[in-house]
Order: sequence, then structure tokens, then C-alpha cells
Amino acid sequence: MDSDAWNARYDAAPDLVWSREPNRFVVQELADLSPGRAIDLAAGEGRNALWLAGQGWQVTAVDFSEVAIGRGRRLADEHGLSVEWLVADLTEYQPPAGRFDLVLIAYLQLPGDEMAEVLRRAADALAPGGTLLLVGHDLANLEHGTGGPQDPRVLHTPEAVAAALPGLRIEQAATVRRPVPTDDGSVDALDTLVRAVRDQP
Repeated sequence: MDSDAWNARYDAAPDLVWSREPNRFVVQELADLSPGRAIDLAAGEGRNALWLAGQGWQVTAVDFSEVAIGRGRRLADEHGLSVEWLVADLTEYQPPAGRFDLVLIAYLQLPGDEMAEVLRRAADALAPGGTLLLVGHDLANLEHGTGGPQDPRVLHTPEAVAAALPGLRIEQAATVRRPVPTDDGSVDALDTLVRAVRDQP
């Protein structure tokens, strides 16, 4: 989907498209980090960026949907949180090199070559000692999970994400389960989770 399609999707929703709560893996993996400068790529309506700001991070949130960024900005104002909001297409956007202590990419689903380029730029944006966390819909979700995109070209594997991060030390690369409530009870979606660090020189 392009930015116009996402803008239309957000406009059609009377409330937030996504939860107000941060992603469970974002909290699980990042709660113990010391706050610094963070960038949330594909931030959507800002649920993860707002949580990070509440933890004391200086956050830049980037998304190509003007509507989503507008919602995030309003939520930040309502909660007295400071976030820098940018409207930009991640297939073209280059974050400042070496600037961020945390780079977060949550549920950005792009074809392989485009995703690899986003990951390369994201890795370049890490300061020494910084952490990159990617969470996204896993390829195995098609057959063994629920929800998410049904196009295998935009789904992740831990191996492919890790391979697109040369120069970083991979701390974790796994397929993880995320419970999803349904009318018939909870079922699991399968996500790729990769956490990597740029070591100090």
C-alpha cells in the first residue's frame, strides 16, 4: 500500500487503527535500556514512539502517512510528551548517520530489496553502542499463524533480516509467537524479532 492508501485507511477509522499500547516485544526488549536518542521508522500513529518518550527517550517518529503522524502528534500533545514527527517515505528517507542509540522498525513490510536498503540505512543511523530492534510479520505466519499480510514477498525471516545488517552484532534473531484474541479464544501470530547492536570501537 502507498501513502495515499494508508491515509485513506487512517481517515476511515473513527479511532486509532492500532492499539494505544506499545507492541509487547518493544516493551520486552527495550524496557531495560538507558534512554538516549531513538528513531521509530514506520511509526504509524506513534504507539511505540509515545511509549519510548514516556520512558525518557528523545524520539523521532517517521511515517509516510500524514494522517497517522497527525494522530501521533495529537496524542503526544494530550499526554505532554515530546516527539519529533516526520512525514517521509522510508524507501527514500536517510536517517542521520551515527546519531541514534536506538533504531526501532516495527511491522514495516516491504519487498526484499527495498527492505534490505531500509535496514542498511537504519544500521548506518546507529551510534556506537546503539541497538536496532526489528519486529515484523514472519513468513511462517502464512501457514502457521494468523493475520498479517498474505504476500510472501513482504514477510520477514530472522535469517534474511540478520543478513541485511552487516557490521552489527546480532543478539537475537528468532521467530516469536504473539497471542491474538479472537471470538474463539487466543491464537498465535508469528513474528520475526531481530535485535542487533553496533559495538563500541
